[in-house]
Amino acid sequence: MDQFVQIRRDLHQIPELGFKEFKTQAYLLDYLQMLPLERIQIRKWETGLFVKVNGTNPTKMIGYRADMDGLPIKEETRLPFKSIHETNMHACGHDFHMSIALGVLTHFVHYPIKDDLLFIFQPAEEAPGGAEPMLKSDVMKEWWPDMIMALHIAPEYPVGSIALKEGLLFANTSELFIDFKGKGGHAAHPHLTNDMTVAACTLVTQLQSIVSRNVDPLDSAVITVGKITSGTVQNIISEHARLEGTIRTFSVELMQHLQRRILDMVKGIEVGFQCEATVDFGALYIEVYNHEILTREFIDFVEQETEVKVIACKEAMTGEDFGFMVREIPGFMFWLGVESDYGLHHAKLLPNEEAIGVAIKMISKYISYKGS
Repeated sequence: MDQFVQIRRDLHQIPELGFKEFKTQAYLLDYLQMLPLERIQIRKWETGLFVKVNGTNPTKMIGYRADMDGLPIKEETRLPFKSIHETNMHACGHDFHMSIALGVLTHFVHYPIKDDLLFIFQPAEEAPGGAEPMLKSDVMKEWWPDMIMALHIAPEYPVGSIALKEGLLFANTSELFIDFKGKGGHAAHPHLTNDMTVAACTLVTQLQSIVSRNVDPLDSAVITVGKITSGTVQNIISEHARLEGTIRTFSVELMQHLQRRILDMVKGIEVGFQCEATVDFGALYIEVYNHEILTREFIDFVEQETEVKVIACKEAMTGEDFGFMVREIPGFMFWLGVESDYGLHHAKLLPNEEAIGVAIKMISKYISYKGS
């Protein structure tokens, strides 16, 4: 497995944002060109890839998806193979996801099974979302899988374990961008201005009341404003402000309700602060809902045929555009334990690389069972 640990390290050095994964795509292609090409078919899609591994006597196709993009985070790990792109980092484990997928793919190139396999290297999972348009591509329509699976690293679980559940696993998520335009001016004359810093901060406070006062206490939702941009210097009242955040729910209906309440509150801010405001809900990801029968079969297989520990987990407010794929194709996603002290999207995330070999062996064994 050392080869795939090194691949992970190579990929870790070149994190790229959504639909800009040019170096990543080139690296994957260079590796694939070293495999016996008579056994595989490769198709490009944007900055992603479809790789079909031909079965010996196929009756179905099994899909496996790995995401490719990094995050706009400055890495703080001090690893010898840290990111060479100063403002980007693989802080969500997509370098792990790709190296594991290559390991499984390589196994089946050399040890073919009866059924066809489709490996989907998907760009732009973090934003703006690559799964939904990839599903609509001509390649996908030609190579439509009968089932599909994927994993996501989990810093909170130990190496040698996976975590999953039947049904709802990940939440519906929506981005949130709100821009304010008022009237700036000198700090000494606030009465001649419409201060957008105050307007934005007022809305941030009001947004916190939506979950506590407009959502059933037995339901779950999150509204987080993660970034506020406003003003230029300390003695000028700001004319513009921008909020950036996220909304997360366990139902589509609640997501729509929260979005309506946000729009209502923004209208109130416009009236109260005599300003203009625009709301953009950005990328919307639907829930990841694991197919009950396939998930239970996978759990039973892992428990009975491997040494990997299966942990029953609860649904999480995590967002994943793999939800679009399992809406159309029966499948499931699971957490892969990588035991890091720092969590996902943290600048010091340090996943344990021993998990790469664990995942390659377990997934290869399961796919052999499903496709033989």
